[in-house]
Amino acid sequence: MDAVAEVKARLNIEDVIAQYVQLKRTGRNFKGISPWTNEKTASFVVSPEKQIWHDFSSGKGGDVFSFVMEMEGLDFKATLELLARQAGIDLEQFGSSRNSGGGELKTRTLEALEIATKFYQRQLVGNRVALQYLLGERKFSKQTVLTWRIGYSPNTGRGLTDYMTKKGFTTDELRRAGLSIERQRRPVDMFRGRIMIPLSDSRGAVIGFTARLLHDEPDAPKYINTPQTPVYDKSRQVFGLHLAKEAIRREGYAVVVEGNMDVISSHQAEVTNVVASAGTAMTEMHLKQIKRFTGDIRLCFDSDQAGIAATERAIPLAQKTEVSLKIINIPGAKDPDELIQKDTTSWVSAIENAVYATDWLIDRYKQQLDLKSAQGKLIFTDTLLTTIRRLRDPVEQEHYLKLIAKLTDSSAEAVAVKLISKPSEDQAVRIKKLKNQPVQINRALLEYQRLQDHLLAMVLMQPKLRKLLDDCHRFYFSSGPQRTLFDFLVKNPKFKGDPKIAEELQEVSDYTKIVVLQFEELYQDLPEPDLSEQAQNLKHRLIDRYVKLQKHELAKAMQAAKGDDKQLKSLMVKADKLNLLIKR
Repeated sequence: MDAVAEVKARLNIEDVIAQYVQLKRTGRNFKGISPWTNEKTASFVVSPEKQIWHDFSSGKGGDVFSFVMEMEGLDFKATLELLARQAGIDLEQFGSSRNSGGGELKTRTLEALEIATKFYQRQLVGNRVALQYLLGERKFSKQTVLTWRIGYSPNTGRGLTDYMTKKGFTTDELRRAGLSIERQRRPVDMFRGRIMIPLSDSRGAVIGFTARLLHDEPDAPKYINTPQTPVYDKSRQVFGLHLAKEAIRREGYAVVVEGNMDVISSHQAEVTNVVASAGTAMTEMHLKQIKRFTGDIRLCFDSDQAGIAATERAIPLAQKTEVSLKIINIPGAKDPDELIQKDTTSWVSAIENAVYATDWLIDRYKQQLDLKSAQGKLIFTDTLLTTIRRLRDPVEQEHYLKLIAKLTDSSAEAVAVKLISKPSEDQAVRIKKLKNQPVQINRALLEYQRLQDHLLAMVLMQPKLRKLLDDCHRFYFSSGPQRTLFDFLVKNPKFKGDPKIAEELQEVSDYTKIVVLQFEELYQDLPEPDLSEQAQNLKHRLIDRYVKLQKHELAKAMQAAKGDDKQLKSLMVKADKLNLLIKR
């Protein structure tokens, strides 16, 4: 048995999902409210028998791994590690001897960091000056200090090192965990005389620390972070994500600030969909981590020159990772923490009035440059067109081209020529399609997916309905599990066995379980005449949706083929064939 199978064997899917969704038993299955939509009627179903789940409102479904990946924003490897810990499974027994050392090192590092966190917390309780700083100067509540597990590192030189070695950790393990360094050939504490703020991964496991000086010193940095370790990577770590992810899902967007203290202050003010990057060093990986929970990101770096420069650097990163970026302005305050201390409602208002990144950039350079001078126009267009080239939507590009032309008192044609003269990758092709570009509608694709799933569910579980497939083409069904199941049913029209044991369906077993679950939840109790009528209706709607989506693609192809009469004629023939499908 491999690691995945062992995890599934030891964990009940309903127990894992119940950690995130309130479930109630209904017959053989469990039901709950979808964690992804604002539905009021329970349409989220878990089948313990099939070890599968399906959310009818969003169309998502799968096994215990896919659910945790969706909820936690983790990749498969991290999800396997998480579930293996819950199941009490040592993954090293399934890996090669080459990898076992790395796994053990990571485990020991996490253990050391957890013990160190508790050590720092105890030190804070006994230090009146550190407590006064947090509770008095920073105005954090006791609950906030506990929630964020804030501590204090004593300024004794070896306080933590001596404590950890007594706990059985070697000085080499402490060094690898970023807790100890070597001075004058002897190990000493990495952090001394500092407020300790744990850095956690998206699951809440401590992977490092941000340490702030309790008393500012001229030659000492105010903040220092854990160095690169087997579990900590500054370019990937998003501070506060483990406590913010549910609020991010609920609100539909994430607020990214510069400092950890800003995050903690905002959460204390009950604005909890807030996280921080590693200072102003925003990376593509930070955005990808947040994108697992939302594609709407609102950025609020400090209002000093470094913060503004970092904001500008974040805009192309957001475009590269395909997230929608807005910028939060905080007039009258240097950072979110200061604004929150003055007035929490002003912080909420600033977030709500965030400005789309491109508009923010235009406003910024409009104020800095003389747009009546040739030099000002040159710098303005050079700067803005760099950003506009990366925009993926041609209508949005056209909007900003016209706006730049208006602001610089130039012709739209001149600005467009300048845009094309320095094209980004595949930009020249995109500019040709600037006008009349059809827009894909995700809702239509989701509906198309549901129609396939429901029709396949009915014909799989009711052999009498399979005659409906006689005049269906396989390309009506999406390539992948849908088409695999369709092909199987066409080849095996009299199949009446358990779909789980059909050899040809093993590669799409999870999908097969989902459609069986859909049938049991939606159609199982319908009388045969109603079932037949429903199936007929599903088939007609499926063909109609297929035709509309294909026409959408043909329209794009015709737009691109202007001037090529042979290609256009071929496309017209395809369109006529599509029309015949609807008339049948």
